[in-house]
Amino acid sequence: MVDLPRRLVAEALGTALLVATVVGSGIMAETLTTDIALALLANTIATGAILVVLITMLGPISGAHFNPAVSLVFALRRDLPRRDAAFYAIVQVAGGIVGAILAHAMFALPLLQASSTVRSGAAQWLSEGVACFGLVATILAGIRLQRGAVPMLVGLYITAAYWFTASTSFANPAVAIARAFTDTFSGIRPYDLPGFILAQLAGALVALALMSWLLRAPVGDALPIHVEEQS
Repeated sequence: MVDLPRRLVAEALGTALLVATVVGSGIMAETLTTDIALALLANTIATGAILVVLITMLGPISGAHFNPAVSLVFALRRDLPRRDAAFYAIVQVAGGIVGAILAHAMFALPLLQASSTVRSGAAQWLSEGVACFGLVATILAGIRLQRGAVPMLVGLYITAAYWFTASTSFANPAVAIARAFTDTFSGIRPYDLPGFILAQLAGALVALALMSWLLRAPVGDALPIHVEEQS
């Protein structure tokens, strides 16, 4: 296993670049178009793409969690020491905030901001629970059945979840906290963070419980799929 300092740097770097991409692509999209759907599409493509790159690049070093909810799940599975998981969460949050500041610097905006974008209510919280549930389920199933495909699976899942959830799928407490530090397209009002984070953690824990049972079956025991010939 890679030593802890290198793993922590990888987690901080990955989360910083992820947030810089989320925030920066949102700023660029707002600069280039007034069409909200087109701006969201641009934001989505950039986020999904960078996830594939970052997980492929940093996964062999730290596991490429970039997400305290994911680190919590791996700690509960005893795949990550709990002390390490706590350090992971700290550097993920710190890296995310640095990423938001970096995005502001690249677009010559005030470095420190507080978002005024309201994201609250039952539909938003349910969306975040579903988003984080699906993300954790994708990761756990991926590493069990198709480990080499995990970067693409996560990138594609988040790309889809941007569009099928009302919250546009933050699915990550560290990213949510970082996005409270930007008053741009991808921001979230700090007041709304607790609801998002609790929903994300709940979704992650439900996914852990369900997938622990579902993936307990031997891989080769699935029933074959028969395609009946049309006469």
